[in-house]
Amino acid sequence: MSLNRNLIGKQYPPQDYGVTAEATMQYARAYNEDNPWFFDTTRPGGIIAPPMFGVVMSWLPIIMVMSDSDLGVDLLRLLHAEQDMYFSRPVAPGDIVTSTAKILAIEAKATGESVVLEVSCTNQRGEPVQRLLFTAFIRGKGKRDKRNDEPSEEPPSGEPLLRVSQSIDLDQTYRYAHASGDHNPIHVDENMAKMAGLPGIIVHGLCTMAFASKVMIDQLCDRDPRRLKRLRTRFSRPVFPGQMITTAIWPRSDRGGLKVYAYETENPNGKAVIKDGLVEVATI
Repeated sequence: MSLNRNLIGKQYPPQDYGVTAEATMQYARAYNEDNPWFFDTTRPGGIIAPPMFGVVMSWLPIIMVMSDSDLGVDLLRLLHAEQDMYFSRPVAPGDIVTSTAKILAIEAKATGESVVLEVSCTNQRGEPVQRLLFTAFIRGKGKRDKRNDEPSEEPPSGEPLLRVSQSIDLDQTYRYAHASGDHNPIHVDENMAKMAGLPGIIVHGLCTMAFASKVMIDQLCDRDPRRLKRLRTRFSRPVFPGQMITTAIWPRSDRGGLKVYAYETENPNGKAVIKDGLVEVATI
């Protein structure tokens, strides 16, 4: 059964999320963060949430859409294909963030269908704090396990500006599931992962993206997370606990007063786990 295209443009009821220091610090630790902006409560103004904490605040609205029976998503065939996040203002403990989800597009693909959601987040003062685009791919029955059948952008060429390697801990998926609220069993249950056709537990795609965000903040933002304004990721292969991942970054032409970079993240075999990555950074 195809997805219901009559729902394109549908906006779902807004959902409130109360931000706490315990939750933001737990999320930061779940992807091995060590930035004092997220932990040092003696800082003037206190701590802020990691930019990727937006995935926690938007989790309920996304689940609300994906579980809408009128939409017709088969959750067992759903793969997270892309994530594009825009960061307007920092989020801090004590904030009440209201997130509203909307279906932007539903498209047929050669091996299934894709659905794009927009989630807009505002704080208690009505100020925009984040906007994210969540793209899911719904595999057709009997089709190969592929997130997206669209061609990628031209891969970056030339020597990268820098390469950064990071280790995925053996217990990473359990910590990330607890901190993010994403308890999909393929990330925490070996048997369920194998039943889904995987060789074993895989790392959450958004956890891999969070590792990439740390690279960008540490290396491109002088460790000031407020300077990260956009992070786009296209998931291409799973990452496994215990692996080393390496992120390479290439400079691109500046636009709109922002520094722009392309990036890719590879597994130990040199295969891309993130493709078509894009970063935008404020200069001050």
